[in-house]
Amino acid sequence: MSAATRASSGRTKLVAGNWKMHGSLASIDALVSALVAGKKGGAKMLLCAPYPYLKTVADRLAGSDILLGSQDVSTRIGSGAFTGEVSGAMLADVGCRYAIVGHSERRTLFGESDAIVAEKFKAAQQAGLVPILCVGETLDEREAGRTEEVVERQMKAVLDAAGVAAFANAVVAYEPVWAIGTGKTATPEQAQAVHAQIRSMIARQDATIASGLVILYGGSVKGGNAAELFAMEDIDGGLVGGASLDAAEFLKIYDAASAR
Repeated sequence: MSAATRASSGRTKLVAGNWKMHGSLASIDALVSALVAGKKGGAKMLLCAPYPYLKTVADRLAGSDILLGSQDVSTRIGSGAFTGEVSGAMLADVGCRYAIVGHSERRTLFGESDAIVAEKFKAAQQAGLVPILCVGETLDEREAGRTEEVVERQMKAVLDAAGVAAFANAVVAYEPVWAIGTGKTATPEQAQAVHAQIRSMIARQDATIASGLVILYGGSVKGGNAAELFAMEDIDGGLVGGASLDAAEFLKIYDAASAR
């Protein structure tokens, strides 16, 4: 099913957990079991596990409607002598349906450029995965009034490389870098403004694709602020970091998305 497929109440609602470099076999087993038992709503739930645990999580999710995703994907297509890389085909082979590309930590800590992110976006789609394209500004960029410029540049790199049609089977996540892991959260109005900008960029090329595009907010989403964020017109769910490691907290966020 396309990521842009409409639910009866409007755009698909999606809550994605990004576990980053956390977890162990024991803790992940307990977490997944709690999420499978506790998921009751109609929104989609997606779990993005570290590479070594993907097959384990896929096995635990068997029989549930919870989706599996990866936290990254190689730019390389197919197989070859690329030690340490993990291709989209490999990810799909173990049950992944989605792949995060361009997360702020990949951009800032590992030097991924807009061009590399665009290549990963295309590689994910070529392997049959739905890319979750992350965009967002640093604190310095926001304070300098450059948020719109930065987000437009990051989006344009992918639009130029992949074309607007590619966004019919993609998700975008706005993650202000200054709000990730800091406890700070963009206000609903700040987040909505950027989400509206992203949708408008796509709409300039294809209004139909723009209207169905799922856009997530990521940046210290918690059970206590999720409902207010998700009430905004252009926010379709969350890309959740730390809170996704706590089953009860993540289910509160999920329930807030399902209630929209």
